Order: sequence, then structure tokens, then C-alpha cells
Amino acid sequence: MLLVNFTTDDHPRLGVLDRNAGIVVDLSQAAPALARDMLGFIALGDEGLTAARAALAGGAARIPLGEVRLLAPIPRPARNILCIGKNYRDHVNEVKSLPTGSGDVPAHPIVFTKAPSTVIGPGAPIPSYLDTSGTTDYEGELGVIIGLGGRGIARADAMAHVYGYTVLNDVTARGLQKRHVQWFLGKSIDGFCPMGPAILTADAVPDVRELRVQTRVNGELRQDGRVAELIFDIPTLIETLSAGITLEPGDLIATGTPAGVGAGFTPPKFLVPGDRVAVSIEPIGTLENPVG
Repeated sequence: MLLVNFTTDDHPRLGVLDRNAGIVVDLSQAAPALARDMLGFIALGDEGLTAARAALAGGAARIPLGEVRLLAPIPRPARNILCIGKNYRDHVNEVKSLPTGSGDVPAHPIVFTKAPSTVIGPGAPIPSYLDTSGTTDYEGELGVIIGLGGRGIARADAMAHVYGYTVLNDVTARGLQKRHVQWFLGKSIDGFCPMGPAILTADAVPDVRELRVQTRVNGELRQDGRVAELIFDIPTLIETLSAGITLEPGDLIATGTPAGVGAGFTPPKFLVPGDRVAVSIEPIGTLENPVG
């Protein structure tokens, strides 16, 4: 099932997207007793999903997809987005010559965060003008959304804590990343985390390792990797993060990016105003944003 945050009149609502039928079911009408924001809805767990499935099957409150504007599924995360660096071997190789890179495959997950204010939705401009270094780069990634929270989650139990998946673009100011050594400032510029177009619930993904991450800039395929190629898989990431941090419903984990980032080219192919970046992970969909 695909869950969306959408609007037709500048008032965000939750919905279920049926791409085959080309409609969105407005949950505020079809199931008005449910939570009205995505974080509250995720906290409902199976109760919310059961009600959403019933609303989808009921045939009421249907809006043509062409009449809605999709927003970020979680427009304001409750906490920083948890991000994993250098989690594809081919990406490790392409950045080894950069000031922030090395040729060594990490022995343990590299963890950094992005501020909640980085999130923007599909179609919203990436504000590259806020990057004073002029080195704005893209990183298409699979986002994992936590459903059942907890601390000390064992690897064997980790996937039971996954609510669903979304598409993220971990936009990065490479110059700031180099200047400040740590990654937070270069990763946390306002608007530097496009998200969407939907949340695909975990029950609809038989094997997450088969999902394919592709990024195109102005139609040119730049990144193409499978989740199976992660150095540290999703259960390992959840076990590592939860060892001393209590994960909460709605927490987001950005799992890492494959090779093909702009900084990896000679000369670099950084984003400039007027570019369009599209990150696709089927069957979640395509997240497309212009560069402003």
C-alpha cells in the first residue's frame, strides 16, 4: 500500500495512492477517526493500516491523481534523519580521492544526521542558492521508516520494526562538507532532503534487497544500484543504531547512496539552477525536484 501526504487546497491530508487507478483516497473523508498527520498515523501501527485498506476498498472519497499535489510523506520528522555514509562499495571507490573520502571500506556503519528542516516534497525546488560553496550534489537513497520502536533491537528481529520505505535525496554541499570536516553543515542546509512521493508499506515489499535506486539529472542516468549491494544491510543498521538509541515510530534511516554522485566525475558535475533531479525506486515511485 502506498501512503501519501497531499493537498488540493493548501490543507495537507493523508491518503492512499492507487497508481493503477490514478486516484488518491482521502483518509480525512474515508476514515475521519484516524490521525490526521503521518507521524500520528504511523504510531497507530496495524490499526491505521487496516483502516486505510478498508478505505481503499470502500470506493469513497476518491480524488483523481491529477487534481492533487503530493507533499513529503513526513514533512517535518520529529527527530534528525539518521543517515549512513559510504554504504555501497562502488561509491566508496568513487570518492576515495575526495578530501572527505578514503578508499577503505568501512568496518562499521558511518552515521551522521540531517536536520528535520531539510525535508521538502516532490516538485519543490532544491535551494542550491543557500550553498555558498557552489558545490551542491545529489545522492539518491532508499529511506527506511521505523514503525515499532525500541532499543537493543537484535538483527534477527529488525525487519519487524520497519513500517515502510520512501525515496530520499541526500543533497549535499560538498564544499561545506570539506571545510568543516564533519558532515552535518554540508548535509543540513534547509531544503536539502527531498522526500517522496509516497511511503510503501513493508508488507508490500517481499524482498527489499531487490529494490533498485536510480538517479537521473536532466534525464541522464547517473546512479543505478540495488539495495542488495549495501555494505551494511537494513537489519545491521537497525541493530547498530538501536544499540544505545531508542528508535521511535516515524524515525527515518537514509541507507546510503550508490556510485554516480556529481563529485565522483572529472570534472565534477555539481547541480546548477535549472537542473532537474529524479530519484526512482520502484514500486515506490519517482521523486523529482528542480534545482533553484
